[in-house]
Amino acid sequence: MIFVDACFNRPTPYTPVWMMRQAGRYLPEYMAVREEAGDFLNLCKDPEKAAEVTLQPVDIIGVDAAILFSDILVVPLEMGMDLKFEKGEGPVFSDPIRTEEDLKRLRPNAHERLTYVYDAIKIIRERLADDKALIGFTGAPWTLITYMIEGRGTKTYNIVKKLIYTEPELVHALLREVTEVVKLYLEKQIEAGVDVVQIFDSWAAALEKSKYFEFSWNYMKEVASYIKGKYPHIPIIMFPKGIGAYLDDIDGEFDVFGVDWGTPMALAKEKLGGRYVLQGNMEPCRLYSKEATRECVESIYNTMQNRGHIFNLGHGILPDVPVENAKYFVDLVHEITKEK
Repeated sequence: MIFVDACFNRPTPYTPVWMMRQAGRYLPEYMAVREEAGDFLNLCKDPEKAAEVTLQPVDIIGVDAAILFSDILVVPLEMGMDLKFEKGEGPVFSDPIRTEEDLKRLRPNAHERLTYVYDAIKIIRERLADDKALIGFTGAPWTLITYMIEGRGTKTYNIVKKLIYTEPELVHALLREVTEVVKLYLEKQIEAGVDVVQIFDSWAAALEKSKYFEFSWNYMKEVASYIKGKYPHIPIIMFPKGIGAYLDDIDGEFDVFGVDWGTPMALAKEKLGGRYVLQGNMEPCRLYSKEATRECVESIYNTMQNRGHIFNLGHGILPDVPVENAKYFVDLVHEITKEK
């Protein structure tokens, strides 16, 4: 597979490309399946429908890898938390974890209850072309516990950060519990048929440098080491959003570092390019303009020169991006990197 080869920095005939959130609301076909499902969680829990929307961008946009359609919050959901997606607000937990007593409510062996995810993977792998990779994923433990403690999305992170500075052992206890679930969850995804795994740390930028490494990166590294130790043939992608200032201290047993759009690609190459393949990092809003897309693709190509690179956005594709423009981006990457 070209995508897997690229993850391991082997020669490829062109630079592969995919987009975070590529199975999503910008596609009318996705919206049709979502409407049939009734709501977002129903879609996540229906293996047949989850497989269908996972495959749509491969067929419609022509990306080089499918990423499993699911949500990072199925992990705390199956740990026993009450999750709802509120219109206009996003995910909400009615029972956040904020005390040692709250910790006791969490149910063990959550990975065993995520069978709908593994069933979807098996269906996708059966239907996906042999030369296309299937990416599995999880939220990073820090991002997951942020939702679990705050109870919803946040701009200030004041509840979880208050606990970091006043009750750090409580936060570490929750992180350890979530980390164990995440390890086994990724392992089950691999056994079901994914070819690559990505760990999303969406809320990485919430923490100052020392606390980031203590409360997030070290747990991500632990997950990566566990997976790499058991499945060395499976590439691991790390995507911590917003930590461009911390790159000097990034290390670990993984293969690809996802570069967000706020981190210059040249800086990431200078700091990490000798050790890891880099993924990214076009600003997602450039997809509104074909001219802006071309300018960025050429700039990233000129920086990376087809070496140690996977094209992607620097975060997720937005819901109102024209499908035609997304396809233009994928075709352009293939065209430019094949030519060169």
